[in-house]
Amino acid sequence: MKSHDGPERKRKELIVYDAIIIGGGPAGLQAALTLGRMHRRTLLLDSGEYRNATVRHAHNLLTNDGRDPAELRRIARAEIAAYDTVESRDAVATDIAPEDGGLRVVVDGEEHSAHAVIIATGVSDELPPIPGLAEHWGDTVANCPFCHGHEFAGRPVAVVNGSDHATALARMLEPVASEVHVVDPATVREVAGAAGGLRLLLDDGSALEVAGAFVAPTWRPRGDLLERIGVQRQDSGAVRTDPFGRTSVEGVYAVGDIAQPDHLPGPLFSLAAAIAGGQLAAVAVVQSLVAR
Repeated sequence: MKSHDGPERKRKELIVYDAIIIGGGPAGLQAALTLGRMHRRTLLLDSGEYRNATVRHAHNLLTNDGRDPAELRRIARAEIAAYDTVESRDAVATDIAPEDGGLRVVVDGEEHSAHAVIIATGVSDELPPIPGLAEHWGDTVANCPFCHGHEFAGRPVAVVNGSDHATALARMLEPVASEVHVVDPATVREVAGAAGGLRLLLDDGSALEVAGAFVAPTWRPRGDLLERIGVQRQDSGAVRTDPFGRTSVEGVYAVGDIAQPDHLPGPLFSLAAAIAGGQLAAVAVVQSLVAR
């Protein structure tokens, strides 16, 4: 665990928050709403970086199917603003460490103290190195059939995936698409936009036209706060948590895409799961404060 103290860091005021939430995506926003409703003094930090920043229509979320994720965040921030005990800041946390029975978080050079910290920083994706692919990421190129499969209904799609999961993904899409083509990423020379979708230019000189493509990006937790606080990790790279988001470090919770309880084979990458995780962690924080 690393912690770096320096003269540039200072305590702006003597505030001890009940919780500091690091991350303004669905998990962090839900945690803030839940804590606000329990009148707990909370600081919500939003870096402005989101995994679904390129997505214009989020799906598979009850009552909000198809809504722009940016609009979801705007609505959530407005709802949270109604609760006086929650302070929202567009800022980045740069350090976190235990102190005197609580936790210290450094934000823009200032130190803040809290009884609990909820890390909801999300993950960043690295796409297969195929020219043209990134330009269509979040639109006609996706990775989740539950979130984006229906939008290609009745049209051909490609599963650009060289892993063992490719066949299972293709079979999931069979009831949705008119055709499912499994393509090895190593054989794709370029991806270009086409009328009604994409054109995949292959090494053999042929071209495959599809409505959309599903890829398997590699991912990693965003930022280095997890390394700084030293939480245990799963083999997947996600943070090891219990069902309420508690990590191996006292007072530190992890929620959203970065979290993986032992009973799951991997992290759950979905808006609904992130929202549920944020609520459960906030409930656990309130219970811990009562127990103190």
